[in-house]
Amino acid sequence: MIATWLLRAAGLLILLLALGVGLSRAPERPVQSLVPRWAPPPSEFIDLDGQLVHLRDQGPKTDTTPIVLIHGTSASLHTWEGWVRELQPTRRVISFDLPGFGLTGPNDSGDYSDPAYVRFVLALMDRLKLKQVVIGGNSLGGEIAWQVAASAPARVKALVLVDAGGYDFQPESIPLSFQLARLPGARYLIKGILPRRLVEQSVRNVYGDPSKVGSELVDRYFEMAVREGNREALTQRMAQLEPGRYAQQVPTLKQPTLILWGGRDRLIPLSNGQRFAREIAGSELKVFDALGHVPQEEDPAQTVLAVKAFLARL
Repeated sequence: MIATWLLRAAGLLILLLALGVGLSRAPERPVQSLVPRWAPPPSEFIDLDGQLVHLRDQGPKTDTTPIVLIHGTSASLHTWEGWVRELQPTRRVISFDLPGFGLTGPNDSGDYSDPAYVRFVLALMDRLKLKQVVIGGNSLGGEIAWQVAASAPARVKALVLVDAGGYDFQPESIPLSFQLARLPGARYLIKGILPRRLVEQSVRNVYGDPSKVGSELVDRYFEMAVREGNREALTQRMAQLEPGRYAQQVPTLKQPTLILWGGRDRLIPLSNGQRFAREIAGSELKVFDALGHVPQEEDPAQTVLAVKAFLARL
């Protein structure tokens, strides 16, 4: 066991050196320093049980069934901006940064398990007085979305799952940042170090067309990562992963469900999307052959059309 840990730690150190540690110091940044660029209006921060949550609540407040959108691991509410622009003229759309990510940042408990995230989302819905919603999510966010639907079915009218987690799977490729966060001792080694090109490589890894990854997009992911406490929270989340633990709940879902998947997703394979489609009665699967793991971000204009059509049928 000790020998294995030492080998992994040595491999991590070699990788960090190869990526240029000496030129890659990235001190943690307080959230206040990130707000001017990444949280202008309509962003707001609300106190939820002692945690300040970065939130955007857009569109007509008269909408009786708001759309709640949940981002994935190491992402933020910004991943939904393209969809929100198209949906908000007629629908109320609520997006937010999960604990441990974005500008919301870490929680006090260090609990980033699936049940903790489900409780968080339901508490946020209570705070916003949302009786029933359409809930959607990408990757980790999709996993949380369907678990919320399974836990509180009366509060979820419909589901939109975008390259969602939930089953055990064998990835074709894992972003470097995730690999580092999963290694023993990573929390101590990477706290003050984060090569920007590591972030760029990780984002490019989850796009179907890496040429779409521009400098501003990398800036966003990088600056969300160096938000105070987020790197340690990521290592804690990775240590708490339990792939497939709650998968037996999937066939119990009765809500109308739209499943969107990137055909070039190398993290969560298309076979998982196909399994969701088989196990959720009456669900619809739409595959975007040229897109990767974050199709809502990579091509919002194309993917939101499927969402609009789905919503029109509810």
